[in-house]
Amino acid sequence: MKKITKSNKIEIKGLSKKEVEIIAWLEFNKKYFFSIQDIEHFFKDKTKRYNTIKGLVKKKRILKLNRTKYYLVPIKAKSGAWAEEPFIIIDEVMNGENYYIGGWGAANYWRLTDQIPFRYDVYTTRRQGKFKVLNTEIIFHRATKDNIIKKSTIMKIQEHDFKIINKKEGKKWMKLRE
Repeated sequence: MKKITKSNKIEIKGLSKKEVEIIAWLEFNKKYFFSIQDIEHFFKDKTKRYNTIKGLVKKKRILKLNRTKYYLVPIKAKSGAWAEEPFIIIDEVMNGENYYIGGWGAANYWRLTDQIPFRYDVYTTRRQGKFKVLNTEIIFHRATKDNIIKKSTIMKIQEHDFKIINKKEGKKWMKLRE
Protein backbone atom coordinates (compact mmCIF):
# COMPACT_ATOMS: atom_id res chain seq x y z
CA MET A 1 0.00 0.00 0.00
CA LYS A 2 2.80 2.41 0.86
CA LYS A 3 5.83 3.02 -1.30
CA ILE A 4 9.00 4.84 -0.28
CA THR A 5 10.29 7.10 -3.04
CA LYS A 6 13.85 8.38 -3.52
CA SER A 7 13.06 11.60 -1.70
CA ASN A 8 11.93 9.56 1.40
CA LYS A 9 8.35 10.82 1.10
CA ILE A 10 5.62 8.29 1.74
CA GLU A 11 3.29 7.95 -1.22
CA ILE A 12 -0.02 6.10 -0.90
CA LYS A 13 -0.70 4.14 -4.06
CA GLY A 14 -3.94 4.82 -5.87
CA LEU A 15 -4.47 8.31 -4.43
CA SER A 16 -3.43 11.56 -6.06
CA LYS A 17 -1.45 14.20 -4.19
CA LYS A 18 -4.61 16.34 -3.86
CA GLU A 19 -6.64 13.38 -2.52
CA VAL A 20 -3.98 12.56 0.08
CA GLU A 21 -3.87 16.25 1.07
CA ILE A 22 -7.66 16.36 1.57
CA ILE A 23 -7.78 13.07 3.51
CA ALA A 24 -4.86 14.13 5.71
CA TRP A 25 -6.50 17.50 6.46
CA LEU A 26 -9.84 15.87 7.34
CA GLU A 27 -8.13 13.26 9.56
CA PHE A 28 -5.97 15.87 11.28
CA ASN A 29 -9.03 18.02 12.04
CA LYS A 30 -11.08 14.93 13.00
CA LYS A 31 -13.78 15.83 10.48
CA TYR A 32 -15.03 12.35 9.63
CA PHE A 33 -18.47 13.73 8.73
CA PHE A 34 -17.98 16.67 6.37
CA SER A 35 -19.69 18.75 3.71
CA ILE A 36 -18.40 20.15 0.43
CA GLN A 37 -17.99 23.56 2.09
CA ASP A 38 -15.44 22.05 4.50
CA ILE A 39 -13.06 21.11 1.68
CA GLU A 40 -13.91 23.89 -0.77
CA HIS A 41 -10.65 25.76 -0.09
CA PHE A 42 -8.62 22.96 -1.75
CA PHE A 43 -10.07 23.65 -5.21
CA LYS A 44 -10.02 26.43 -7.76
CA ASP A 45 -13.25 25.44 -9.50
CA LYS A 46 -16.33 23.26 -9.08
CA THR A 47 -15.36 20.77 -11.78
CA LYS A 48 -12.10 19.79 -10.08
CA ARG A 49 -13.89 19.54 -6.73
CA TYR A 50 -16.63 17.35 -8.24
CA ASN A 51 -14.14 15.06 -9.99
CA THR A 52 -11.97 14.67 -6.87
CA ILE A 53 -14.95 13.82 -4.67
CA LYS A 54 -16.27 11.43 -7.31
CA GLY A 55 -12.85 9.74 -7.43
CA LEU A 56 -12.67 9.38 -3.64
CA VAL A 57 -16.18 7.88 -3.58
CA LYS A 58 -15.19 5.44 -6.36
CA LYS A 59 -12.03 4.45 -4.42
CA LYS A 60 -14.21 4.01 -1.29
CA ARG A 61 -12.21 6.53 0.76
CA ILE A 62 -15.35 8.60 1.37
CA LEU A 63 -19.03 7.64 1.44
CA LYS A 64 -21.92 9.85 0.38
CA LEU A 65 -24.52 10.13 3.17
CA ASN A 66 -26.91 12.64 1.58
CA ARG A 67 -26.85 15.44 -0.99
CA THR A 68 -24.47 17.61 1.02
CA LYS A 69 -22.72 15.34 3.52
CA TYR A 70 -19.94 12.75 3.23
CA TYR A 71 -18.17 10.36 5.59
CA LEU A 72 -14.39 9.92 5.52
CA VAL A 73 -13.34 6.29 5.95
CA PRO A 74 -10.36 6.62 8.34
CA ILE A 75 -6.91 5.64 7.12
CA LYS A 76 -6.87 3.18 10.06
CA ALA A 77 -9.40 1.12 8.09
CA LYS A 78 -6.90 -0.93 6.09
CA SER A 79 -9.41 -2.95 4.07
CA GLY A 80 -11.83 -0.06 3.69
CA ALA A 81 -14.25 -1.65 6.20
CA TRP A 82 -15.17 0.53 9.13
CA ALA A 83 -17.94 0.66 11.71
CA GLU A 84 -19.40 3.80 13.22
CA GLU A 85 -22.10 4.17 15.89
CA PRO A 86 -25.45 3.76 14.02
CA PHE A 87 -27.19 6.56 15.95
CA ILE A 88 -24.47 9.02 14.89
CA ILE A 89 -24.70 7.87 11.25
CA ILE A 90 -28.48 8.35 11.27
CA ASP A 91 -28.19 11.82 12.82
CA GLU A 92 -25.64 12.86 10.19
CA VAL A 93 -27.71 11.43 7.31
CA MET A 94 -30.71 13.39 8.57
CA ASN A 95 -28.66 16.55 9.29
CA GLY A 96 -29.94 16.46 12.87
CA GLU A 97 -33.50 17.53 12.07
CA ASN A 98 -37.04 16.23 11.48
CA TYR A 99 -36.51 12.62 12.55
CA TYR A 100 -36.39 10.19 15.43
CA ILE A 101 -35.10 6.64 15.79
CA GLY A 102 -37.71 4.06 16.73
CA GLY A 103 -38.27 0.32 16.47
CA TRP A 104 -35.82 -2.30 17.73
CA GLY A 105 -32.90 0.13 17.74
CA ALA A 106 -34.69 2.39 20.23
CA ALA A 107 -35.95 -0.60 22.25
CA ASN A 108 -32.38 -1.86 22.56
CA TYR A 109 -31.13 1.63 23.52
CA TRP A 110 -33.73 1.92 26.32
CA ARG A 111 -32.90 -1.67 27.44
CA LEU A 112 -36.44 -2.84 26.71
CA THR A 113 -35.00 -5.79 24.79
CA ASP A 114 -31.71 -7.66 24.57
CA GLN A 115 -32.18 -8.13 20.85
CA ILE A 116 -29.43 -6.42 18.85
CA PRO A 117 -31.01 -4.68 15.85
CA PHE A 118 -29.91 -5.40 12.28
CA ARG A 119 -32.00 -2.54 10.93
CA TYR A 120 -32.81 0.88 12.33
CA ASP A 121 -36.25 2.42 11.87
CA VAL A 122 -36.15 6.17 11.34
CA TYR A 123 -39.36 8.19 11.36
CA THR A 124 -39.08 11.37 9.32
CA THR A 125 -41.03 13.94 7.36
CA ARG A 126 -38.71 13.81 4.36
CA ARG A 127 -37.65 10.33 3.23
CA GLN A 128 -39.03 6.87 2.58
CA GLY A 129 -37.44 3.54 1.71
CA LYS A 130 -34.19 1.81 2.65
CA PHE A 131 -30.61 3.06 2.83
CA LYS A 132 -27.47 1.13 3.73
CA VAL A 133 -24.26 2.80 4.85
CA LEU A 134 -21.29 1.35 6.81
CA ASN A 135 -23.11 -1.97 7.47
CA THR A 136 -26.05 -0.09 8.98
CA GLU A 137 -29.39 -0.62 7.27
CA ILE A 138 -31.78 2.28 7.79
CA ILE A 139 -35.49 2.00 7.01
CA PHE A 140 -37.26 5.34 6.66
CA HIS A 141 -40.93 5.71 7.63
CA ARG A 142 -43.19 8.73 7.19
CA ALA A 143 -44.20 10.72 10.26
CA THR A 144 -45.78 14.10 10.87
CA LYS A 145 -43.83 16.96 12.37
CA ASP A 146 -46.20 16.94 15.37
CA ASN A 147 -45.51 13.24 16.03
CA ILE A 148 -41.78 13.82 15.79
CA ILE A 149 -41.94 16.64 18.33
CA LYS A 150 -44.32 14.76 20.64
CA LYS A 151 -42.65 11.32 20.58
CA SER A 152 -38.93 12.11 20.43
CA THR A 153 -36.27 13.08 22.91
CA ILE A 154 -32.66 14.22 22.42
CA MET A 155 -29.96 11.95 23.83
CA LYS A 156 -26.17 11.95 23.59
CA ILE A 157 -23.72 9.24 22.54
CA GLN A 158 -19.96 9.83 22.19
CA GLU A 159 -20.52 13.59 22.64
CA HIS A 160 -22.97 13.58 19.69
CA ASP A 161 -26.67 14.47 20.02
CA PHE A 162 -29.32 12.33 18.31
CA LYS A 163 -33.11 12.02 18.44
CA ILE A 164 -34.79 8.85 19.64
CA ILE A 165 -38.34 7.87 20.58
CA ASN A 166 -38.93 8.64 24.25
CA LYS A 167 -38.97 5.74 26.71
CA LYS A 168 -42.74 5.94 27.34
CA GLU A 169 -43.53 5.65 23.61
CA GLY A 170 -40.89 2.92 23.28
CA LYS A 171 -42.65 0.88 25.97
CA LYS A 172 -45.97 1.30 24.11
CA TRP A 173 -44.28 0.10 20.91
CA MET A 174 -42.87 -2.96 22.71
CA LYS A 175 -46.32 -3.84 24.16
CA LEU A 176 -47.65 -4.03 20.61
CA ARG A 177 -44.99 -6.67 19.83
CA GLU A 178 -46.02 -9.03 22.66
